[in-house]
Amino acid sequence: MTGTFPVPLSVLDLAPILEGQDIATSFANSVALARHVEALGYRRFWLAEHHNLAGVASSATAVLIGHVAAHTQTLRIGSGGVMLPNHAPLLIAEQFGTLATLYPGRIDLGLGRAPGTDSATVQAIGRDPQAGFRFPDLLDELRYFFAPAEPGQRVRAIPGAGVDVPIWLLGSSDFSARLAARLGLPFSFAGHFSPEGMAAMRLYRHLFQPSETLAKPYAMIGVPVTAADTDAEARRLATTAEQKFLGMVRGTRRPLQPPVDDMAALWHPREEAAVRQRLAAAIVGGPHTVARELRALVEQTEADEVMIVTDCYHLEDRLRSYEILANLPAA
Repeated sequence: MTGTFPVPLSVLDLAPILEGQDIATSFANSVALARHVEALGYRRFWLAEHHNLAGVASSATAVLIGHVAAHTQTLRIGSGGVMLPNHAPLLIAEQFGTLATLYPGRIDLGLGRAPGTDSATVQAIGRDPQAGFRFPDLLDELRYFFAPAEPGQRVRAIPGAGVDVPIWLLGSSDFSARLAARLGLPFSFAGHFSPEGMAAMRLYRHLFQPSETLAKPYAMIGVPVTAADTDAEARRLATTAEQKFLGMVRGTRRPLQPPVDDMAALWHPREEAAVRQRLAAAIVGGPHTVARELRALVEQTEADEVMIVTDCYHLEDRLRSYEILANLPAA
């Protein structure tokens, strides 16, 4: 647990590609951030699978998890998430069985059912575009490969069988909330791009069935946070995230852009409204503003943990934002 905040804080990273910088810099920045938040007492550092996005370098998620884990000591490193329909369950079991063998007690496997990309890229990946509808079956198959191998089992995950890899279900709707509750697995809601998280979090708790994994529900919520020394400076830094979501609204993804003093010249009113809607859960401000709003979010959602995603163009601003979060003033 960091500072005086009532629940653990964690980090979601997409290895953002910065305008004017190369991808090697993105990977170096991810390592620098992971080492920074480890020293600050954050619990987890997750990387997200996306493909064919100009501003995201975390596509080979398992590879990057291993790279970050090799440069840290105690931080839990995981996927937020691996998009299971993009992969054969056996291969995921082998990859994460390998990671958990190399870094025992430090690897998490968060799973999503969306492709994390567009339809043309799904075709290039070579998986069935309808595989998302079979997510529960794919999950069962994956968990089978993680279970201790049975006598005479013809296909085994080596490594993977019998390796302890905690599985989380990720979601931006109630589908994964219901499934996680039924299976007694931890649940993480993607509030960083879908702000309607309260209903899914409550549904998960209401439907939860105890399992060998969990005796009681454990829910985490993702939220975009930009913290700075003043509210005004945080609002300026947050224009980087606003430009990112403006590109999503327009269907024109770009590398992460530097902050600007005024967004008015960059968007039309309808575009601004669409971006504001997508960032409705975002928390932006100085230490006292962020402390007040983040505590309110935890009270409303009853989250057991909060996963922070911060889109700052300059690494030093991103590091400072996480430092402020780790030392929030008491209520």
